Amino acid sequence: MLTRYVRTRSGFLRLSLPSAFWCHAPTPVAMITQQQVWTSRDGWTVVHGDRGPIEAQLVLVFGGGETLEDPGLLAHLAAEYPRAEIVGCSTAGEIGGDEVRDDSLVATAIQFDRTGVRVVAESLPDASESEAVGQAIAASLQSPTLGHVLLFSEGIHVDHMALLQGMAGVLGDAVGITGGLAGDSVHFRRTLVLAGGTAETRRVAAVGLYGASLTVGYGTLGGWDPYGPARLVTSSSGCVVHTMDGEPALDLFSRYIGEHASALPGSAVRFPFAMRAPGSVGEVVRTVCAVDREARSLTFAGGVPAGATLRLMRANVERLIDAATAAATASTARMGGGGTALALLVSCVGRKLLMGAHVDEEVACVRDIIGRDGACTGFYSYGEVAPLRPQTRSELHNQTMTITTFAER
Repeated sequence: MLTRYVRTRSGFLRLSLPSAFWCHAPTPVAMITQQQVWTSRDGWTVVHGDRGPIEAQLVLVFGGGETLEDPGLLAHLAAEYPRAEIVGCSTAGEIGGDEVRDDSLVATAIQFDRTGVRVVAESLPDASESEAVGQAIAASLQSPTLGHVLLFSEGIHVDHMALLQGMAGVLGDAVGITGGLAGDSVHFRRTLVLAGGTAETRRVAAVGLYGASLTVGYGTLGGWDPYGPARLVTSSSGCVVHTMDGEPALDLFSRYIGEHASALPGSAVRFPFAMRAPGSVGEVVRTVCAVDREARSLTFAGGVPAGATLRLMRANVERLIDAATAAATASTARMGGGGTALALLVSCVGRKLLMGAHVDEEVACVRDIIGRDGACTGFYSYGEVAPLRPQTRSELHNQTMTITTFAER
């Protein structure tokens, strides 16, 4: 194990680089995963993999805000995996195995054989700095051997389109970026990103995965259908839409959703929009994450340019589950016929609210597609990050199930 340090705006972060980052091990060993879950009722339980210690280089951790800040829980993971980078975020629900939990901690440890790991985190004091932060993170990760990036971002106070644009401007479109936006249940008040031993607000963390041995697949689908007339965005700035069809955006939205308007912004996750940007041939989904009742404006989880059109969307449980299954099929198809050692599932909180008691079915159907030999982890988010197709730029999605599958070959 080799140790390096990266200077970031918020200090130094340790890099865990297995010797295979510099040369291939003489005797290949399968990628190994181990998953532990903590709940207030049962404490820590190993739910996947052997119960003995593994030499993990990376631990992905997803939990409710209070659990993610618990120093005792983080100390347990640091003791269990002393050489690992521990990275993750707060959620609107945690995925471990076939189950969806709330206010738990799901920790998935990964021992790579021939893949290098590098973690970089940057503070994000203001959303206007999103592109610069994306550039800084990408510059720290950049390498000819960089194969994939996992991104975990502040979920509210950030321009995620600018963040991704900054990263792509440095890394290009050939390096895939997948991950998601931290959640805060349905409160939309405070999200946390974990890196370097602490969970902090207004932060972005990225995991660079290096080497030619790692195979990565991904798929993203929503299952929502547009309805009603398309509304023209007549005034906007970044993620904030001021007017649609010349009318204050909040007024028009409130009229559409009726009695649910009093519960904004939390209720907005039930009512996503299909956005078609000027000159675009396709649509992406956008969800309202904040409202300004004085300015009568809507803040979306990604950029909405003037001249774009927005249409409300709707779905049912069956359509959402079908889309999740299709996303899993697309992800595994890109694995080249081999098995999956790890699957990262990032699904939107709006889907969770709509499915209610059926939410476990979404995860179980995905699990049936990707297989049960590897670990399955993830979280319900305020937004999902993935390319729509290989070798295309990663985009921010809302209301999708986004799946990333990993194996070493």
